[in-house]
Amino acid sequence: MEERENLLRILKESREAIKEHDLVKLKELSNQTVHSASITSDTDSILVAVIIYSLGKIIERTKYGTKECISICKFSMTELQKAETALNKNDEVTFKGSLEAIMDFVSKLSPDLKKDVQDILRKASVNKAAKIYEHGISMEQTAKLLGVSMYELASYAGQKGSANVPLAKTQSVKDRINLAMEMFK
Repeated sequence: MEERENLLRILKESREAIKEHDLVKLKELSNQTVHSASITSDTDSILVAVIIYSLGKIIERTKYGTKECISICKFSMTELQKAETALNKNDEVTFKGSLEAIMDFVSKLSPDLKKDVQDILRKASVNKAAKIYEHGISMEQTAKLLGVSMYELASYAGQKGSANVPLAKTQSVKDRINLAMEMFK
């Protein structure tokens, strides 16, 4: 657990975002976690990123105010608080247990929602794997970290395209010629 302070902040802000049903903030927090996880290859950060992203998607799909949404939010906020407390005490076992409890709780929902949730969790894992891959971690290592197949990751990354990443954009031919001309002046 290399990014302790960052994870503490992410957990706290995630609880607040869930309470306010701020789906944009949850996605932003998940992306911030992915960024730091890609630098350190910290599996705990990756798990937090997937859970936070998934919670945002679950809340979005279950619609605010429904019995299941309220139940998911309440349970998740409690477990995220437990995870934060455990992290403050350097208790990795309780920390991971709280995160796994969220995953277990979500998997025990109504049969209709359960299928949607499993789909969300799988897609969230692939989505976050693609983000980590964009940060320069090898496809094989990224797939192993998130428990997705290289095929799933390659398919998703291929659909998304690396052109969305600013560093992957190339200059136009005209700009390259001008740059070359400038170098020889």
